[in-house]
Amino acid sequence: MTETPVRVVVAKPGLDGHDRGAKVVARALRDAGMEVVYTGLHQTPEQIVEAAIQEDADAVGLSVLSGAHMTLFAKVVELLKQRDASDIVVFGGGIIPEGDIPELEKLGVAKVFTPGATTTEIVEWVRSSVSTD
Repeated sequence: MTETPVRVVVAKPGLDGHDRGAKVVARALRDAGMEVVYTGLHQTPEQIVEAAIQEDADAVGLSVLSGAHMTLFAKVVELLKQRDASDIVVFGGGIIPEGDIPELEKLGVAKVFTPGATTTEIVEWVRSSVSTD
């Protein structure tokens, strides 16, 4: 019996136009055997949640460099709850002040990776924290 691969939607919400980091993470997750959908730049929280539901994602990885992480991450988490999809794990990264991380966790973001996090660290966290059940 083969194990179902973890399905991850990687997304760039908001007006941020820099996606190199998101693409590097998406590629690392893919190379680790996960199924990855990268939604591209300038996605709304609604588009991201719709993609996650349509793709039957186990997790959503958000990347924000613009400073709008509190608003955008919160909106994605809230929309997942509204769509009865709060079982989809939300994690993120980008330029996020350390002081904002506890508040993001209270909002329902499972993990926040800051600059310097390695792709190995991210892959290992997803493997250990995201279930395909």
